[in-house]
Amino acid sequence: MLGTTEIILIVLAIFLLFGASRLPKLAKSLGESRRAFKEGMDQAEKEFKDEEDAKQLNPESRSASDMSDDELAAEMQRRQASQS
Repeated sequence: MLGTTEIILIVLAIFLLFGASRLPKLAKSLGESRRAFKEGMDQAEKEFKDEEDAKQLNPESRSASDMSDDELAAEMQRRQASQS
């Protein structure tokens, strides 16, 4: 954990590097980036949860990426036969 002295030194270094006029823009940009990252993480978590829920509803279903080439070909033939 950072102590008070370290935080003051970091703030001072940022102030010297970016200047007083650019700090509000930098803070806004950091806030927007953090918000976008959080939204992306929430969306990925929701998609993962939805996928897990779908697997629980139909445990026999598997995604194409989980199947071997032979299993995938057999599944495609089975679906084509059921459509005819």
